[in-house]
Amino acid sequence: MSNVSAKNASKTHYSTCTLCEAMCGIEVKTQGQEILSIKGDRENPFSQGYICPKASALKDLYDDTDRLKTPVRKDGDKWVAISWEEAFGVTAQKLHDIQQAHGNNSVGIYLGNPNSHNMGSMLFGPYFYRALKTHNRYSATSVDQLPHHIVCRKLFGHMSQIPIPDVDHTNHFMIIGGNPLASNGSIMTVPNVKKRLKDIQKRGGKIVVIDPKQSETADISCEHHFIKPGSDVLLLLAMINTLYRKNLTNWDGIKQYIPDIDAIKDYTAHYTPERVASHTGINAQTIEQLVIDFCEAKSAVCYGRMGASVQVFGTLTQYLIMLFNILTGNLDRRGGMMFTQPAADILAVAGPGSMGKYTSRVRGLPAFGGEYPVSCLAEEITTTGEGQIKAMVLGAGNPVLTTPNAEQLDQAFEQLEFMVAVDFYVTESTRHADIILPPVTGLERDHFDLVFHNFAVRNYVTYSEPVVEVSDEHLTDWQIYLSLAEKLDELNGKPTKHYKHLWDKKPSGVIDDLLRNGKYGAEEHNLTLEKVKANPHGIDLGPLQPALPDAIFHGDKKIPLEFDYFMGDLPRVEEHFFTPKSDKGNSPLMLIGRRHLKTNNSWLHNSPRMHKGSNRCSAQIHPKDAKVHAIADGDQIVVTSRVGQVTVEAEITDKIMPGVISIPHGWGHNKKGITWQVASQNAGANVNALTDEMAVDELSGNAVLNGVPVSIARAS
Repeated sequence: MSNVSAKNASKTHYSTCTLCEAMCGIEVKTQGQEILSIKGDRENPFSQGYICPKASALKDLYDDTDRLKTPVRKDGDKWVAISWEEAFGVTAQKLHDIQQAHGNNSVGIYLGNPNSHNMGSMLFGPYFYRALKTHNRYSATSVDQLPHHIVCRKLFGHMSQIPIPDVDHTNHFMIIGGNPLASNGSIMTVPNVKKRLKDIQKRGGKIVVIDPKQSETADISCEHHFIKPGSDVLLLLAMINTLYRKNLTNWDGIKQYIPDIDAIKDYTAHYTPERVASHTGINAQTIEQLVIDFCEAKSAVCYGRMGASVQVFGTLTQYLIMLFNILTGNLDRRGGMMFTQPAADILAVAGPGSMGKYTSRVRGLPAFGGEYPVSCLAEEITTTGEGQIKAMVLGAGNPVLTTPNAEQLDQAFEQLEFMVAVDFYVTESTRHADIILPPVTGLERDHFDLVFHNFAVRNYVTYSEPVVEVSDEHLTDWQIYLSLAEKLDELNGKPTKHYKHLWDKKPSGVIDDLLRNGKYGAEEHNLTLEKVKANPHGIDLGPLQPALPDAIFHGDKKIPLEFDYFMGDLPRVEEHFFTPKSDKGNSPLMLIGRRHLKTNNSWLHNSPRMHKGSNRCSAQIHPKDAKVHAIADGDQIVVTSRVGQVTVEAEITDKIMPGVISIPHGWGHNKKGITWQVASQNAGANVNALTDEMAVDELSGNAVLNGVPVSIARAS
């Protein structure tokens, strides 16, 4: 074969989809720089050939003509291509000058969810963040899973030591505020979740979904119960109350690790099913039966996800879910909530998550894990005084679409002195940037799931080489962040010799160290990066195993229940639900979000194939509410909250609870200056123009995105 024909021959690569948490194995065929096809890897022991429609969007991101491939600088209303050298130099100098003039905290950082799917950003991004020495750090965590992290930091000693539902062995799966058929899991890495759920039913088990919306997961469940948005905390309190009243507790196997477990009863004594029924919309008999069925199962697990987290009592709700699993004997038990044993254990070297060290400047919201709640970002930019944010770094994030009172943040970004974005699109947020530094796409870099192996329903390891080779002119995220860190340290007169070691080691070298020093490096697996690379489909490391007390990070190997912190929120529960309200006006509708299988983040909205089918950015309302407001299916309606207003198409359906309205997040591609051609043609409405930055879960500062009061009217 000639050199020319060899160069043009098609190749088959085995990789991992990086667009959600499921870690599905993919088979990618390429010819030179062209991606010919993407399909499921049938030999992957974890996903076994399954992929969802998002996997094909990896090709769309790679081929997208709207994608930036070289650094750009804003020049008036235009973007001008510049060299990497100029981009790094100008960026570092501007950040340095602003900090010299206004202090370290005058620079803010916001990181979006794609960073969790990027080992380079995870491992080498922190060198840049530390070089900035700013406390003003924010991320998508506080509009999502922050309550999970706080509960597990308190109980198990590490913010990411989150036990996972053992779905492959459970006989009873209760899902509160989660829709794994749309999310492919979410803090439960589970490819082909539909098959796994059906397998529960095949072995005689039961799936119960509790949600204000009859979701895709609810459609295939054995039971679905509507619940009023934001009242999950009352349901959990009543369920625990029922455990005690009916003598259904079963904690003997775990009591040795939880000395104060007996005290739980007193905190839930007043929350009977009868007392909470009208507030939850679930009658007392049903609540009791939910508990009885759960306890009678051979094994059972209660799982609460984003819908349970992003509400006014999200942290207490997640805590009570954990207590319910503990009290029924389903923590660290086959078929219950179990801890993973990942091959590269990042928890062993990562900090446990700092708490209580400082609060935000303006409102005093608590920092956790070195980050403030993003609900306070806009006010930290617009409020003058020492520590005011004058410049922003955005890393693969679009907070103008994804954080509360988004219009306020959009306006706040306009008054910044400087913004740099590490992103390959001009988005609703990055349009405010002065410089954009575009990294390569997921198929052009090597990949290892540092985060999601830790949340996988089965122990498994895989490493992906780049599918497409790129020239030296195209940089990965880690190369961008390391270059910025080096430049900034030079300007600050600090030694930079250690950066040579990092450039030589690369993130892959860190992964090799983690594998060699991990659970499977010293055992019969003898895992190294080289061995994992030699198995491109991945290596199955077996089902989840009981892990207590080793899974506890506290020095005494005990699980403190931290009643003062968590149960200290009960007076707020009492006031919120049981204190008579003075407002005698019409009850508003309660806004909740929703997710679609084809949407993980706003990047995918520029993929034509992700838009096929009916309009997904609609306001779902119940027929009774539609009748009251004289709204027909397909009407344009105006939805109004305390902070904003949007116009959106109505979708009348009995799959939504009366009194509830559902609008998906991530839409609103109608801002001047964005360069997404496909997304602009399917703009949709930004639901976060309605969510309220002042409404937060007081324990954590997490945003309240579910249970937002709104009014509706047909658009004139």
